[in-house]
Amino acid sequence: MYAILDIETTGGKYNEEGITEIAIYKFDGHQVVDKFISLVNPEREIQPFVVNLTGINSNMLKSAPKFYEVAKRIVEITEDCIIVAHNSQFDYRILRTEFKRLGFVFKRKTLCTVELSKQLIPDQASYSLGKLTRALGIPVSDRHRANGDAMATVKLFKMLLSKDLDKNIIKDNVKLDITKRINNTHKAIIDGLPAVTGVYYIHDENGEIIYIGKSKNIKHRINQHLTNTSSKSKKLQLHARSVTYETTGSELVALLKESEEIKRNKPIYNRALRRTVFTHALYSFKDSNGYINLRIDKTTVDEKHITTFSNMQSAKSFMFRVVEQFSLCQKLTGLYPTKTNCFNYTIKSCNGACISEETPEDYNKRVEELIAKNSYDNKNMVIIDQGREIDEKSVIYIENGVFRGLGFYDLNHQINNIKVLESIITPMENNRDTQHIIQSYLRRNKRVKTMQLNTK
Repeated sequence: MYAILDIETTGGKYNEEGITEIAIYKFDGHQVVDKFISLVNPEREIQPFVVNLTGINSNMLKSAPKFYEVAKRIVEITEDCIIVAHNSQFDYRILRTEFKRLGFVFKRKTLCTVELSKQLIPDQASYSLGKLTRALGIPVSDRHRANGDAMATVKLFKMLLSKDLDKNIIKDNVKLDITKRINNTHKAIIDGLPAVTGVYYIHDENGEIIYIGKSKNIKHRINQHLTNTSSKSKKLQLHARSVTYETTGSELVALLKESEEIKRNKPIYNRALRRTVFTHALYSFKDSNGYINLRIDKTTVDEKHITTFSNMQSAKSFMFRVVEQFSLCQKLTGLYPTKTNCFNYTIKSCNGACISEETPEDYNKRVEELIAKNSYDNKNMVIIDQGREIDEKSVIYIENGVFRGLGFYDLNHQINNIKVLESIITPMENNRDTQHIIQSYLRRNKRVKTMQLNTK
């Protein structure tokens, strides 16, 4: 659990500042579960430059509660939480100073979104909250007021959680959480999970991730893990102490994150991620008559393929579909071995490429259309899919045929600006696994939107 906060102060000498406004959002890693927002009477003068910056003046604070009147609420809402702030060193120091004046020792773990942003979103022109959120397309209202800045920090922190592929942030949080409820039962774990699409992480008593998986229904999948009687499930049940998760909205995003994060974290109970989750591929070649032939064969490292398949049956089903869809020849696609015409020519479904009745130019146009539709080789494009919330979409970025990464964007924000797109994207490795995941997903989900990009 996190307490994401922002504090406005009077300014002045070090450790003599007073709080003029405070906003705290209690955040469970997915949504805000509690909040506290209040002006505070600092019982001291506000520096003129601060008045100009925040708009908060002494007249506004005359009837505001003094710090000792809100202290109990601050203690309650931040209890058992990690404090998160943009430049947390400042906000945490101010809070501790105010509590020290009351004779109370205020101690919490802290996280700084400035430092996290430098690690997870490198090479930004500025890491000030205003400039950073603008560069990332995060909407901010009421800048330099506690509520506006705290809510902007919530949105920034949510993006940072998504970008943290090594899961260092959640592992630290889980350690704190497990010490509070070391005897938690499997039923309590399941009860606390949602029935949503995403990636889940099973942790041991030290907070370490021992298994990563993805599901369209996380609650149902974890229930299976913790109730199944297979040897793998029994091992997980023995060591599982907590489950965290990341909602993705999109199954494609979940598949890509699962693949990347298993490789990075190497959880003990994940079988080594297979280098080839696909056994067969679609290849093309030109015959002596100039016709582009297609063939399904076992995947090889040396030969360049068009797309890949999990098994031979999946590949054959695909070929039968596209032969019909693009009016292709069964003989030239390897589905009907013959020295004469194919069966489809007999029933007038083939235009006669098998016996050179149709010209190679006419036939090859349709084959090239099929290849272009099922390969993103050399393309600059984004795949737009469901987001985690109604007003959000997920985006998978492909540059010159190379998968660059994924992210989420607000529907009110345009992503055709390459610089903004690159800022919101979490960089990921491009490999044969990701190519297979993306291509097979696009084959199965015809309604997914793709958009070509102009990178000039």
